[in-house]
Amino acid sequence: MDRSNAARSDRSKVAGRENPGTDFLQLGLAQAPDGGLSAYLADQFRAAIADGRLPIGARLPPGRVLAEELRVSRGVVTEAYQRLIEDGQVAGRGRAGTFVVAAPLAPIPAGPAAAPTDEVRAESLPGLDFGLTPTADVFDALRLSPARIDLTPGVPDLAAFPRSAWLRAERQVLTSLTPAAFGYGDPRGVARFRQSVAHWLGRNRGIRVDPRDVVVVTGVAQALGLVAHVLKQEGIGEIALEDPGSLGVRQHLTSQHLRTPPVSVDSCGLRVDELRASGAAAVALTPAHQFPTGVVLDGARRRELARWADEGGLILEDDYDAEHRYDRPPVPAIRAMLTEQVFYAGSVSKILAPALRVGWLLAPRRYQEAVVDAKRYADLGNPSLSQLVLAELMDSGELERHLRMLRRRHRRRRDAMIEAIGIHLPQARIHGAAAGLHLMITFDASFADTDLAAAALARGVKAQPLSWHYQRPGKPGLVLGYAAATPADIAQAIAIIGSALRSDLP
Repeated sequence: MDRSNAARSDRSKVAGRENPGTDFLQLGLAQAPDGGLSAYLADQFRAAIADGRLPIGARLPPGRVLAEELRVSRGVVTEAYQRLIEDGQVAGRGRAGTFVVAAPLAPIPAGPAAAPTDEVRAESLPGLDFGLTPTADVFDALRLSPARIDLTPGVPDLAAFPRSAWLRAERQVLTSLTPAAFGYGDPRGVARFRQSVAHWLGRNRGIRVDPRDVVVVTGVAQALGLVAHVLKQEGIGEIALEDPGSLGVRQHLTSQHLRTPPVSVDSCGLRVDELRASGAAAVALTPAHQFPTGVVLDGARRRELARWADEGGLILEDDYDAEHRYDRPPVPAIRAMLTEQVFYAGSVSKILAPALRVGWLLAPRRYQEAVVDAKRYADLGNPSLSQLVLAELMDSGELERHLRMLRRRHRRRRDAMIEAIGIHLPQARIHGAAAGLHLMITFDASFADTDLAAAALARGVKAQPLSWHYQRPGKPGLVLGYAAATPADIAQAIAIIGSALRSDLP
């Protein structure tokens, strides 16, 4: 028998809805929409998990076996499983198979995948009101609100976490640790990891730093808190912020009772003339990939900023998304040219996972002792084991290999989002596409972007309104993360946002 003819016959049966299906969950493809086999299968699995037919701990059939029974390509089943993995409902355990690890927040009805204009309703948590001024817990409330597709900015591809490499590195570390290594350590962090960070910054960010000057922190959030504490002790009561700029950063600084005068951002980056006019003694900024606009601080502005700093200004540099670039060459960190005027903060949250809670802070020499004291009294230092595992990943080149893989994957997802916006939101203007993990879109029309974000969430799509990140009025828009969603989910999410914009807003 000619295998190619048989394959064509099988495909035609699926296309004609003559596929007999499989005994497992009585799966069949007769009701699947054209071009949506993977999404349809994923929805069938979600429904089975929700109603208990697939309890937590259940093992899914091997992809090859299920593909043969359904008479579809193995890629169809693989993509369906990947959707479930990215939702956090199943997890692959190597040769042991793929297992159910979590149930959805609400039952998902079986049946065809929803068309882009259909409403996939999801109840938001009490307390999450897009129409009000964002409260201190707004990100917690949004994070816990159930949604079919999550386009939250700043979230990396968590399904891509290098579990095997992490386990290998952890075993390597544990076999060589002495008992003393499990005790209290240096509040600045483990010496080996601080050396690895120094080498990483030299290779990837152009920063020359002595490992002894690196302070390990639990992410950029803690770095901001430590710097705010130290500067308050110096009598500095305000830190200027980019506008638009991160609401999260603003919340951290205001929680320390610091004022945050806004400074405009344009196509060249932070307006240094406005910064100078504000009279602020310090400024926090994201020069490599400004959040949320995606603008890079250009050369002329960097020179202006350097002159401002030489006159006594202090800079808090959040090296946000610096490693994720696609269509432009890397730009050096400001810390590389201004050592004694810059507090520099970075982390592995956007490369590996926020849950690791590991980052680093470089302070000007005159503030180093005060920063270390603040870190000591905050928590006595970060956990040692994760630092040593990360050092192994950095020193072995595994982290750079992982980053190269992420760039290829993120580029495809970014391109899918840009294409979908062109189709479903043609009136939107796209910003910041050359790098990072998110896009910002703005509209010339006059409406409340909080209403659009609320309407999208009601349909099962999670995104942040741009107005959250403004201190002064600005154009309506959304901030859309693409790193943690598949291209198919991204396309569906943008279509749903487009439907919400046409249906629910004037």
